[in-house]
Amino acid sequence: MQIENHLIKNINYIKSPNFNERPDSHKIKLIVIHSISLPPQEYGGNYVEKFFLNKLESSDHKYFDEIKDLRVSSHLYIKRDGDITQFVPFDKRAWHAGDSSFNGEYDCNDFSIGIELEGSDCDTFTDNQYQVLIEVTKELMDKYPNIKKNSIKGHSDIAPGRKTDPGINFEWARYLNQI
Repeated sequence: MQIENHLIKNINYIKSPNFNERPDSHKIKLIVIHSISLPPQEYGGNYVEKFFLNKLESSDHKYFDEIKDLRVSSHLYIKRDGDITQFVPFDKRAWHAGDSSFNGEYDCNDFSIGIELEGSDCDTFTDNQYQVLIEVTKELMDKYPNIKKNSIKGHSDIAPGRKTDPGINFEWARYLNQI
């Protein structure tokens, strides 16, 4: 896996409209791990991709009506089979963290890379997802040297009380011990 021009080479890249410029792209120093499934706790399909592209049809599922006006994206999305899609170049500000803070700095979107794992707070993640996440993380840490092991957090860590992902079943030790 190799990053060139802030994109991972040889993976699916679908440009989301939900991003903007970073205040300072040289200060990328945080990775935020998320989990997502649409509809909730249902896997497969392409609803997450449609969501990040603002093409989710609220008539497809009653839950989609609740989120139809949200404009969100992440840099990466890793499906349960390990397939990876990039939606926003790493030097751009994806809209994944919302109201958040890390080490006293607010608005983590300004200085973080968001990685969504297909999953939910109450399910386990797959071996394929961990394998790809570990490989991606190593490459990100190499390309963006301000990212350190202690600056890899869950959405729940940067938005406590508001978010709970990636959830209690995410194996932090398994992941962090291999990067």
